[in-house]
Amino acid sequence: MSTADWLPDGFRVQRIATNDTHLSVAVGGHGPVLVLLHGWPQTSRAWARVMPALAETHTVVVPDLRGTGASDRPADGYTKTNQAHDLRGILAGLGLTGPAAVAGHDIGSMVALAWAAAHPDDVSHLILVDALLPGLGLEEAMNVAQGGMWHFGFFMAPDVPEMLFDGHELEFITATFTAMSSPGTFSADDLAAYAQAYTGRERLRGGFAHYRTLLEDGRENRALLARRPLPMPVLAIGTHQSGDATARALAPHGDDVRAALAPTGHFVAEEDAGWFTRTVTEFLT
Repeated sequence: MSTADWLPDGFRVQRIATNDTHLSVAVGGHGPVLVLLHGWPQTSRAWARVMPALAETHTVVVPDLRGTGASDRPADGYTKTNQAHDLRGILAGLGLTGPAAVAGHDIGSMVALAWAAAHPDDVSHLILVDALLPGLGLEEAMNVAQGGMWHFGFFMAPDVPEMLFDGHELEFITATFTAMSSPGTFSADDLAAYAQAYTGRERLRGGFAHYRTLLEDGRENRALLARRPLPMPVLAIGTHQSGDATARALAPHGDDVRAALAPTGHFVAEEDAGWFTRTVTEFLT
């Protein structure tokens, strides 16, 4: 399915050359800039249900991260600090100046945090949605010897995940999205669209590349946050599955870290778009 199948009215899609690659980005609305960064295995489509309401008060910028969706799939450059340069280039290419509010979900939260830590003057508000963060507890959570989450280490392995997932993309996405969301959140068309976005070894490689830098991301985050705390207000949104773990991990590293608990599973913006829009709008104002 193409971007046009889900893109809300009032948004347009552009391809922007940035940081030695090309990224696809949807833009709409008016007012202060709000950047929305999707997780894995998703694309900018993940924000479709909240984009119209947020665009009433903000200029909403919604990219496909490098390696995903309609963006290019370069062989490298997937550290989260380097992806911050991708996004800085997008805003420059759109002619948008001044600090932006940045919201990320899952892998997108990792990129958002790195952007805020490396370039704090760029970010007016930081919103992190249901994510473990490199350098701030992720490494412990992925330690399988202590009962941690096996998939992080598996996705970091070279070549093997692509080989095993190839031909089983829809099965994996259907099982994963169903287990981690409220019943009825995703239609068959939604699941098929996400599966198509990651079908084939090249598209799978672009997704797994985000995981293969996680240890380096953790080292960079620790160094950046040791140098200076996050100066902007931070909203860490957890769920009934994750609780306030992200807020607690960030509390020592920010002057204004707030927690919110969504009445949803992992896919907050899609499971309860109204709650997400109200919570984010209140935080930004």
